[in-house]
Amino acid sequence: MEFNSVAARSLAAHVRAHLPELRETEARVAQVVLDKGAELVHLSVSDVAALAGTAPSSVVRACQRLGFRGYQELKIAAARQESPVRPSRDADPAARALADTVRSAREALDGLASTLSIDALRTAAATLDTAPRVLVAGAGLSGAVALDTAYRLRALGCVVDAPADPLTAQLSAGLLPPQGACLAISHTGATRSTVDAARRARAAGASVIAVTSYARSPLSEAGDCTLVAGGQDLIFGLETVASRLAHLAVVDALCQTLLTVRGPEAERGLALSADVTADHTY
Repeated sequence: MEFNSVAARSLAAHVRAHLPELRETEARVAQVVLDKGAELVHLSVSDVAALAGTAPSSVVRACQRLGFRGYQELKIAAARQESPVRPSRDADPAARALADTVRSAREALDGLASTLSIDALRTAAATLDTAPRVLVAGAGLSGAVALDTAYRLRALGCVVDAPADPLTAQLSAGLLPPQGACLAISHTGATRSTVDAARRARAAGASVIAVTSYARSPLSEAGDCTLVAGGQDLIFGLETVASRLAHLAVVDALCQTLLTVRGPEAERGLALSADVTADHTY
């Protein structure tokens, strides 16, 4: 795990996406990093250790676990960050809600540059390209993302199953052929029905692609390939909106990559999709 210096403005997203895999003392250091942001340039490793209630050696270990060579490299990344947009203080609740929703969505999308691995994106596209059958699984609010994903993949010529019922999804997962693929979507990566479907697919010999907001979760552990989209600083009530936007953006990038990989076959599927859409438009 390395932090991409090109995406330094998304340091916070990178840190949050990896919080679940940190030990307690390391997580406290990470929280100081999140709280201080660009102010870290004025703090020594001993200052951060004191704020986190731990030893300087723990600060260095936390930095390394987050993909930095040490505290100095993390400070450089913090200095390169853009100034964060603060939550709205508008007295009008509607204006405040709109401003905060847009802010949360922007942070979620900006964070993709730090959390989404290009190599993982290529691997996922290659897996879907060769799969004779694809199962898309997602429950609750991720169910809407799963349905959108299934439609997009069908339009690219993939044979897709996306059952809304979680029991049917698990049955479909267990019946996937060894060359098949399961694309499982969950913001937390801990939705039981989705994780169980991914595990059944893997037990059947199929490949599992996980789309989630955290680098370490039960879903990512069940997956062969994990597309991490999230890590944004969330306001209460906006988490589901922001995560869905980030996941939809990942699906967009995945489908665009798959379009390039599949070539003419995908182009034919898109042409058919356009014809079907035109037939149902006044």
